Amino acid sequence: MVKLGINVDHVATVREARRTIEPDPVEAALLCEKAGCDSIVAHLRVDRRHINDDDLCRLRKRVKTRLNLEMSIDDEIVAIACDIKPDQATLVPEKRQEITTEGGLDVVGGSKDIKKAIDRLKEQGIEVSLFIDPAKDQIEESKRIGADIIELHTGAYANSSSDGETNRHLKELSEATRLAKSIGLKVAAGHGLTYKNTKPVRDIEGIEELNIGHSIISRSVFVGIGTAVKEMVELMR
Repeated sequence: MVKLGINVDHVATVREARRTIEPDPVEAALLCEKAGCDSIVAHLRVDRRHINDDDLCRLRKRVKTRLNLEMSIDDEIVAIACDIKPDQATLVPEKRQEITTEGGLDVVGGSKDIKKAIDRLKEQGIEVSLFIDPAKDQIEESKRIGADIIELHTGAYANSSSDGETNRHLKELSEATRLAKSIGLKVAAGHGLTYKNTKPVRDIEGIEELNIGHSIISRSVFVGIGTAVKEMVELMR
């Protein structure tokens, strides 16, 4: 069965709207685990707009499944990751003005600096994933510089406006997965996945994990986070 990673950033986003102590993303993570998810994802941004350093420390101490830290290759953030030692680090592009991560990491254009971050993380025993678009050159460069995993950016698929466009992007994701697996990379996928569009991505042979945040946290406002997670787990089965 394809695994489910849940991003708890948006719980922290609600907290930061009032600069208070609730809702707590760590408590949310524990409830997600109890409801059946396979990993917890959190993005420690340079601007600390949602998840902060204390959240990350507490997540590391209390998460019992697998902690996946989304992060840029900023030297400070890499140093924090090396100290905290999440189970996995997922390197993503990061811009100050963006609402959420826009597009995949340009591994080809930034391979020297990305490789430096990968090497530092792997020296600490941290498995490294690169969040990339489903493009042949990005996949091959990810393998060359030492990534263990790629996470395919599903934003273009999620934003498709016609059946033809949807099918084209699904084909791209399928071909990218096949290539990545053939050269020894593990494959995950995520971005913009919802209760309505997850199944076709889940069905792509070779994808091992889907990482979903906003849709599940949004659903939890109405049904509670435990139910929201269980609904997605059932859908993925």
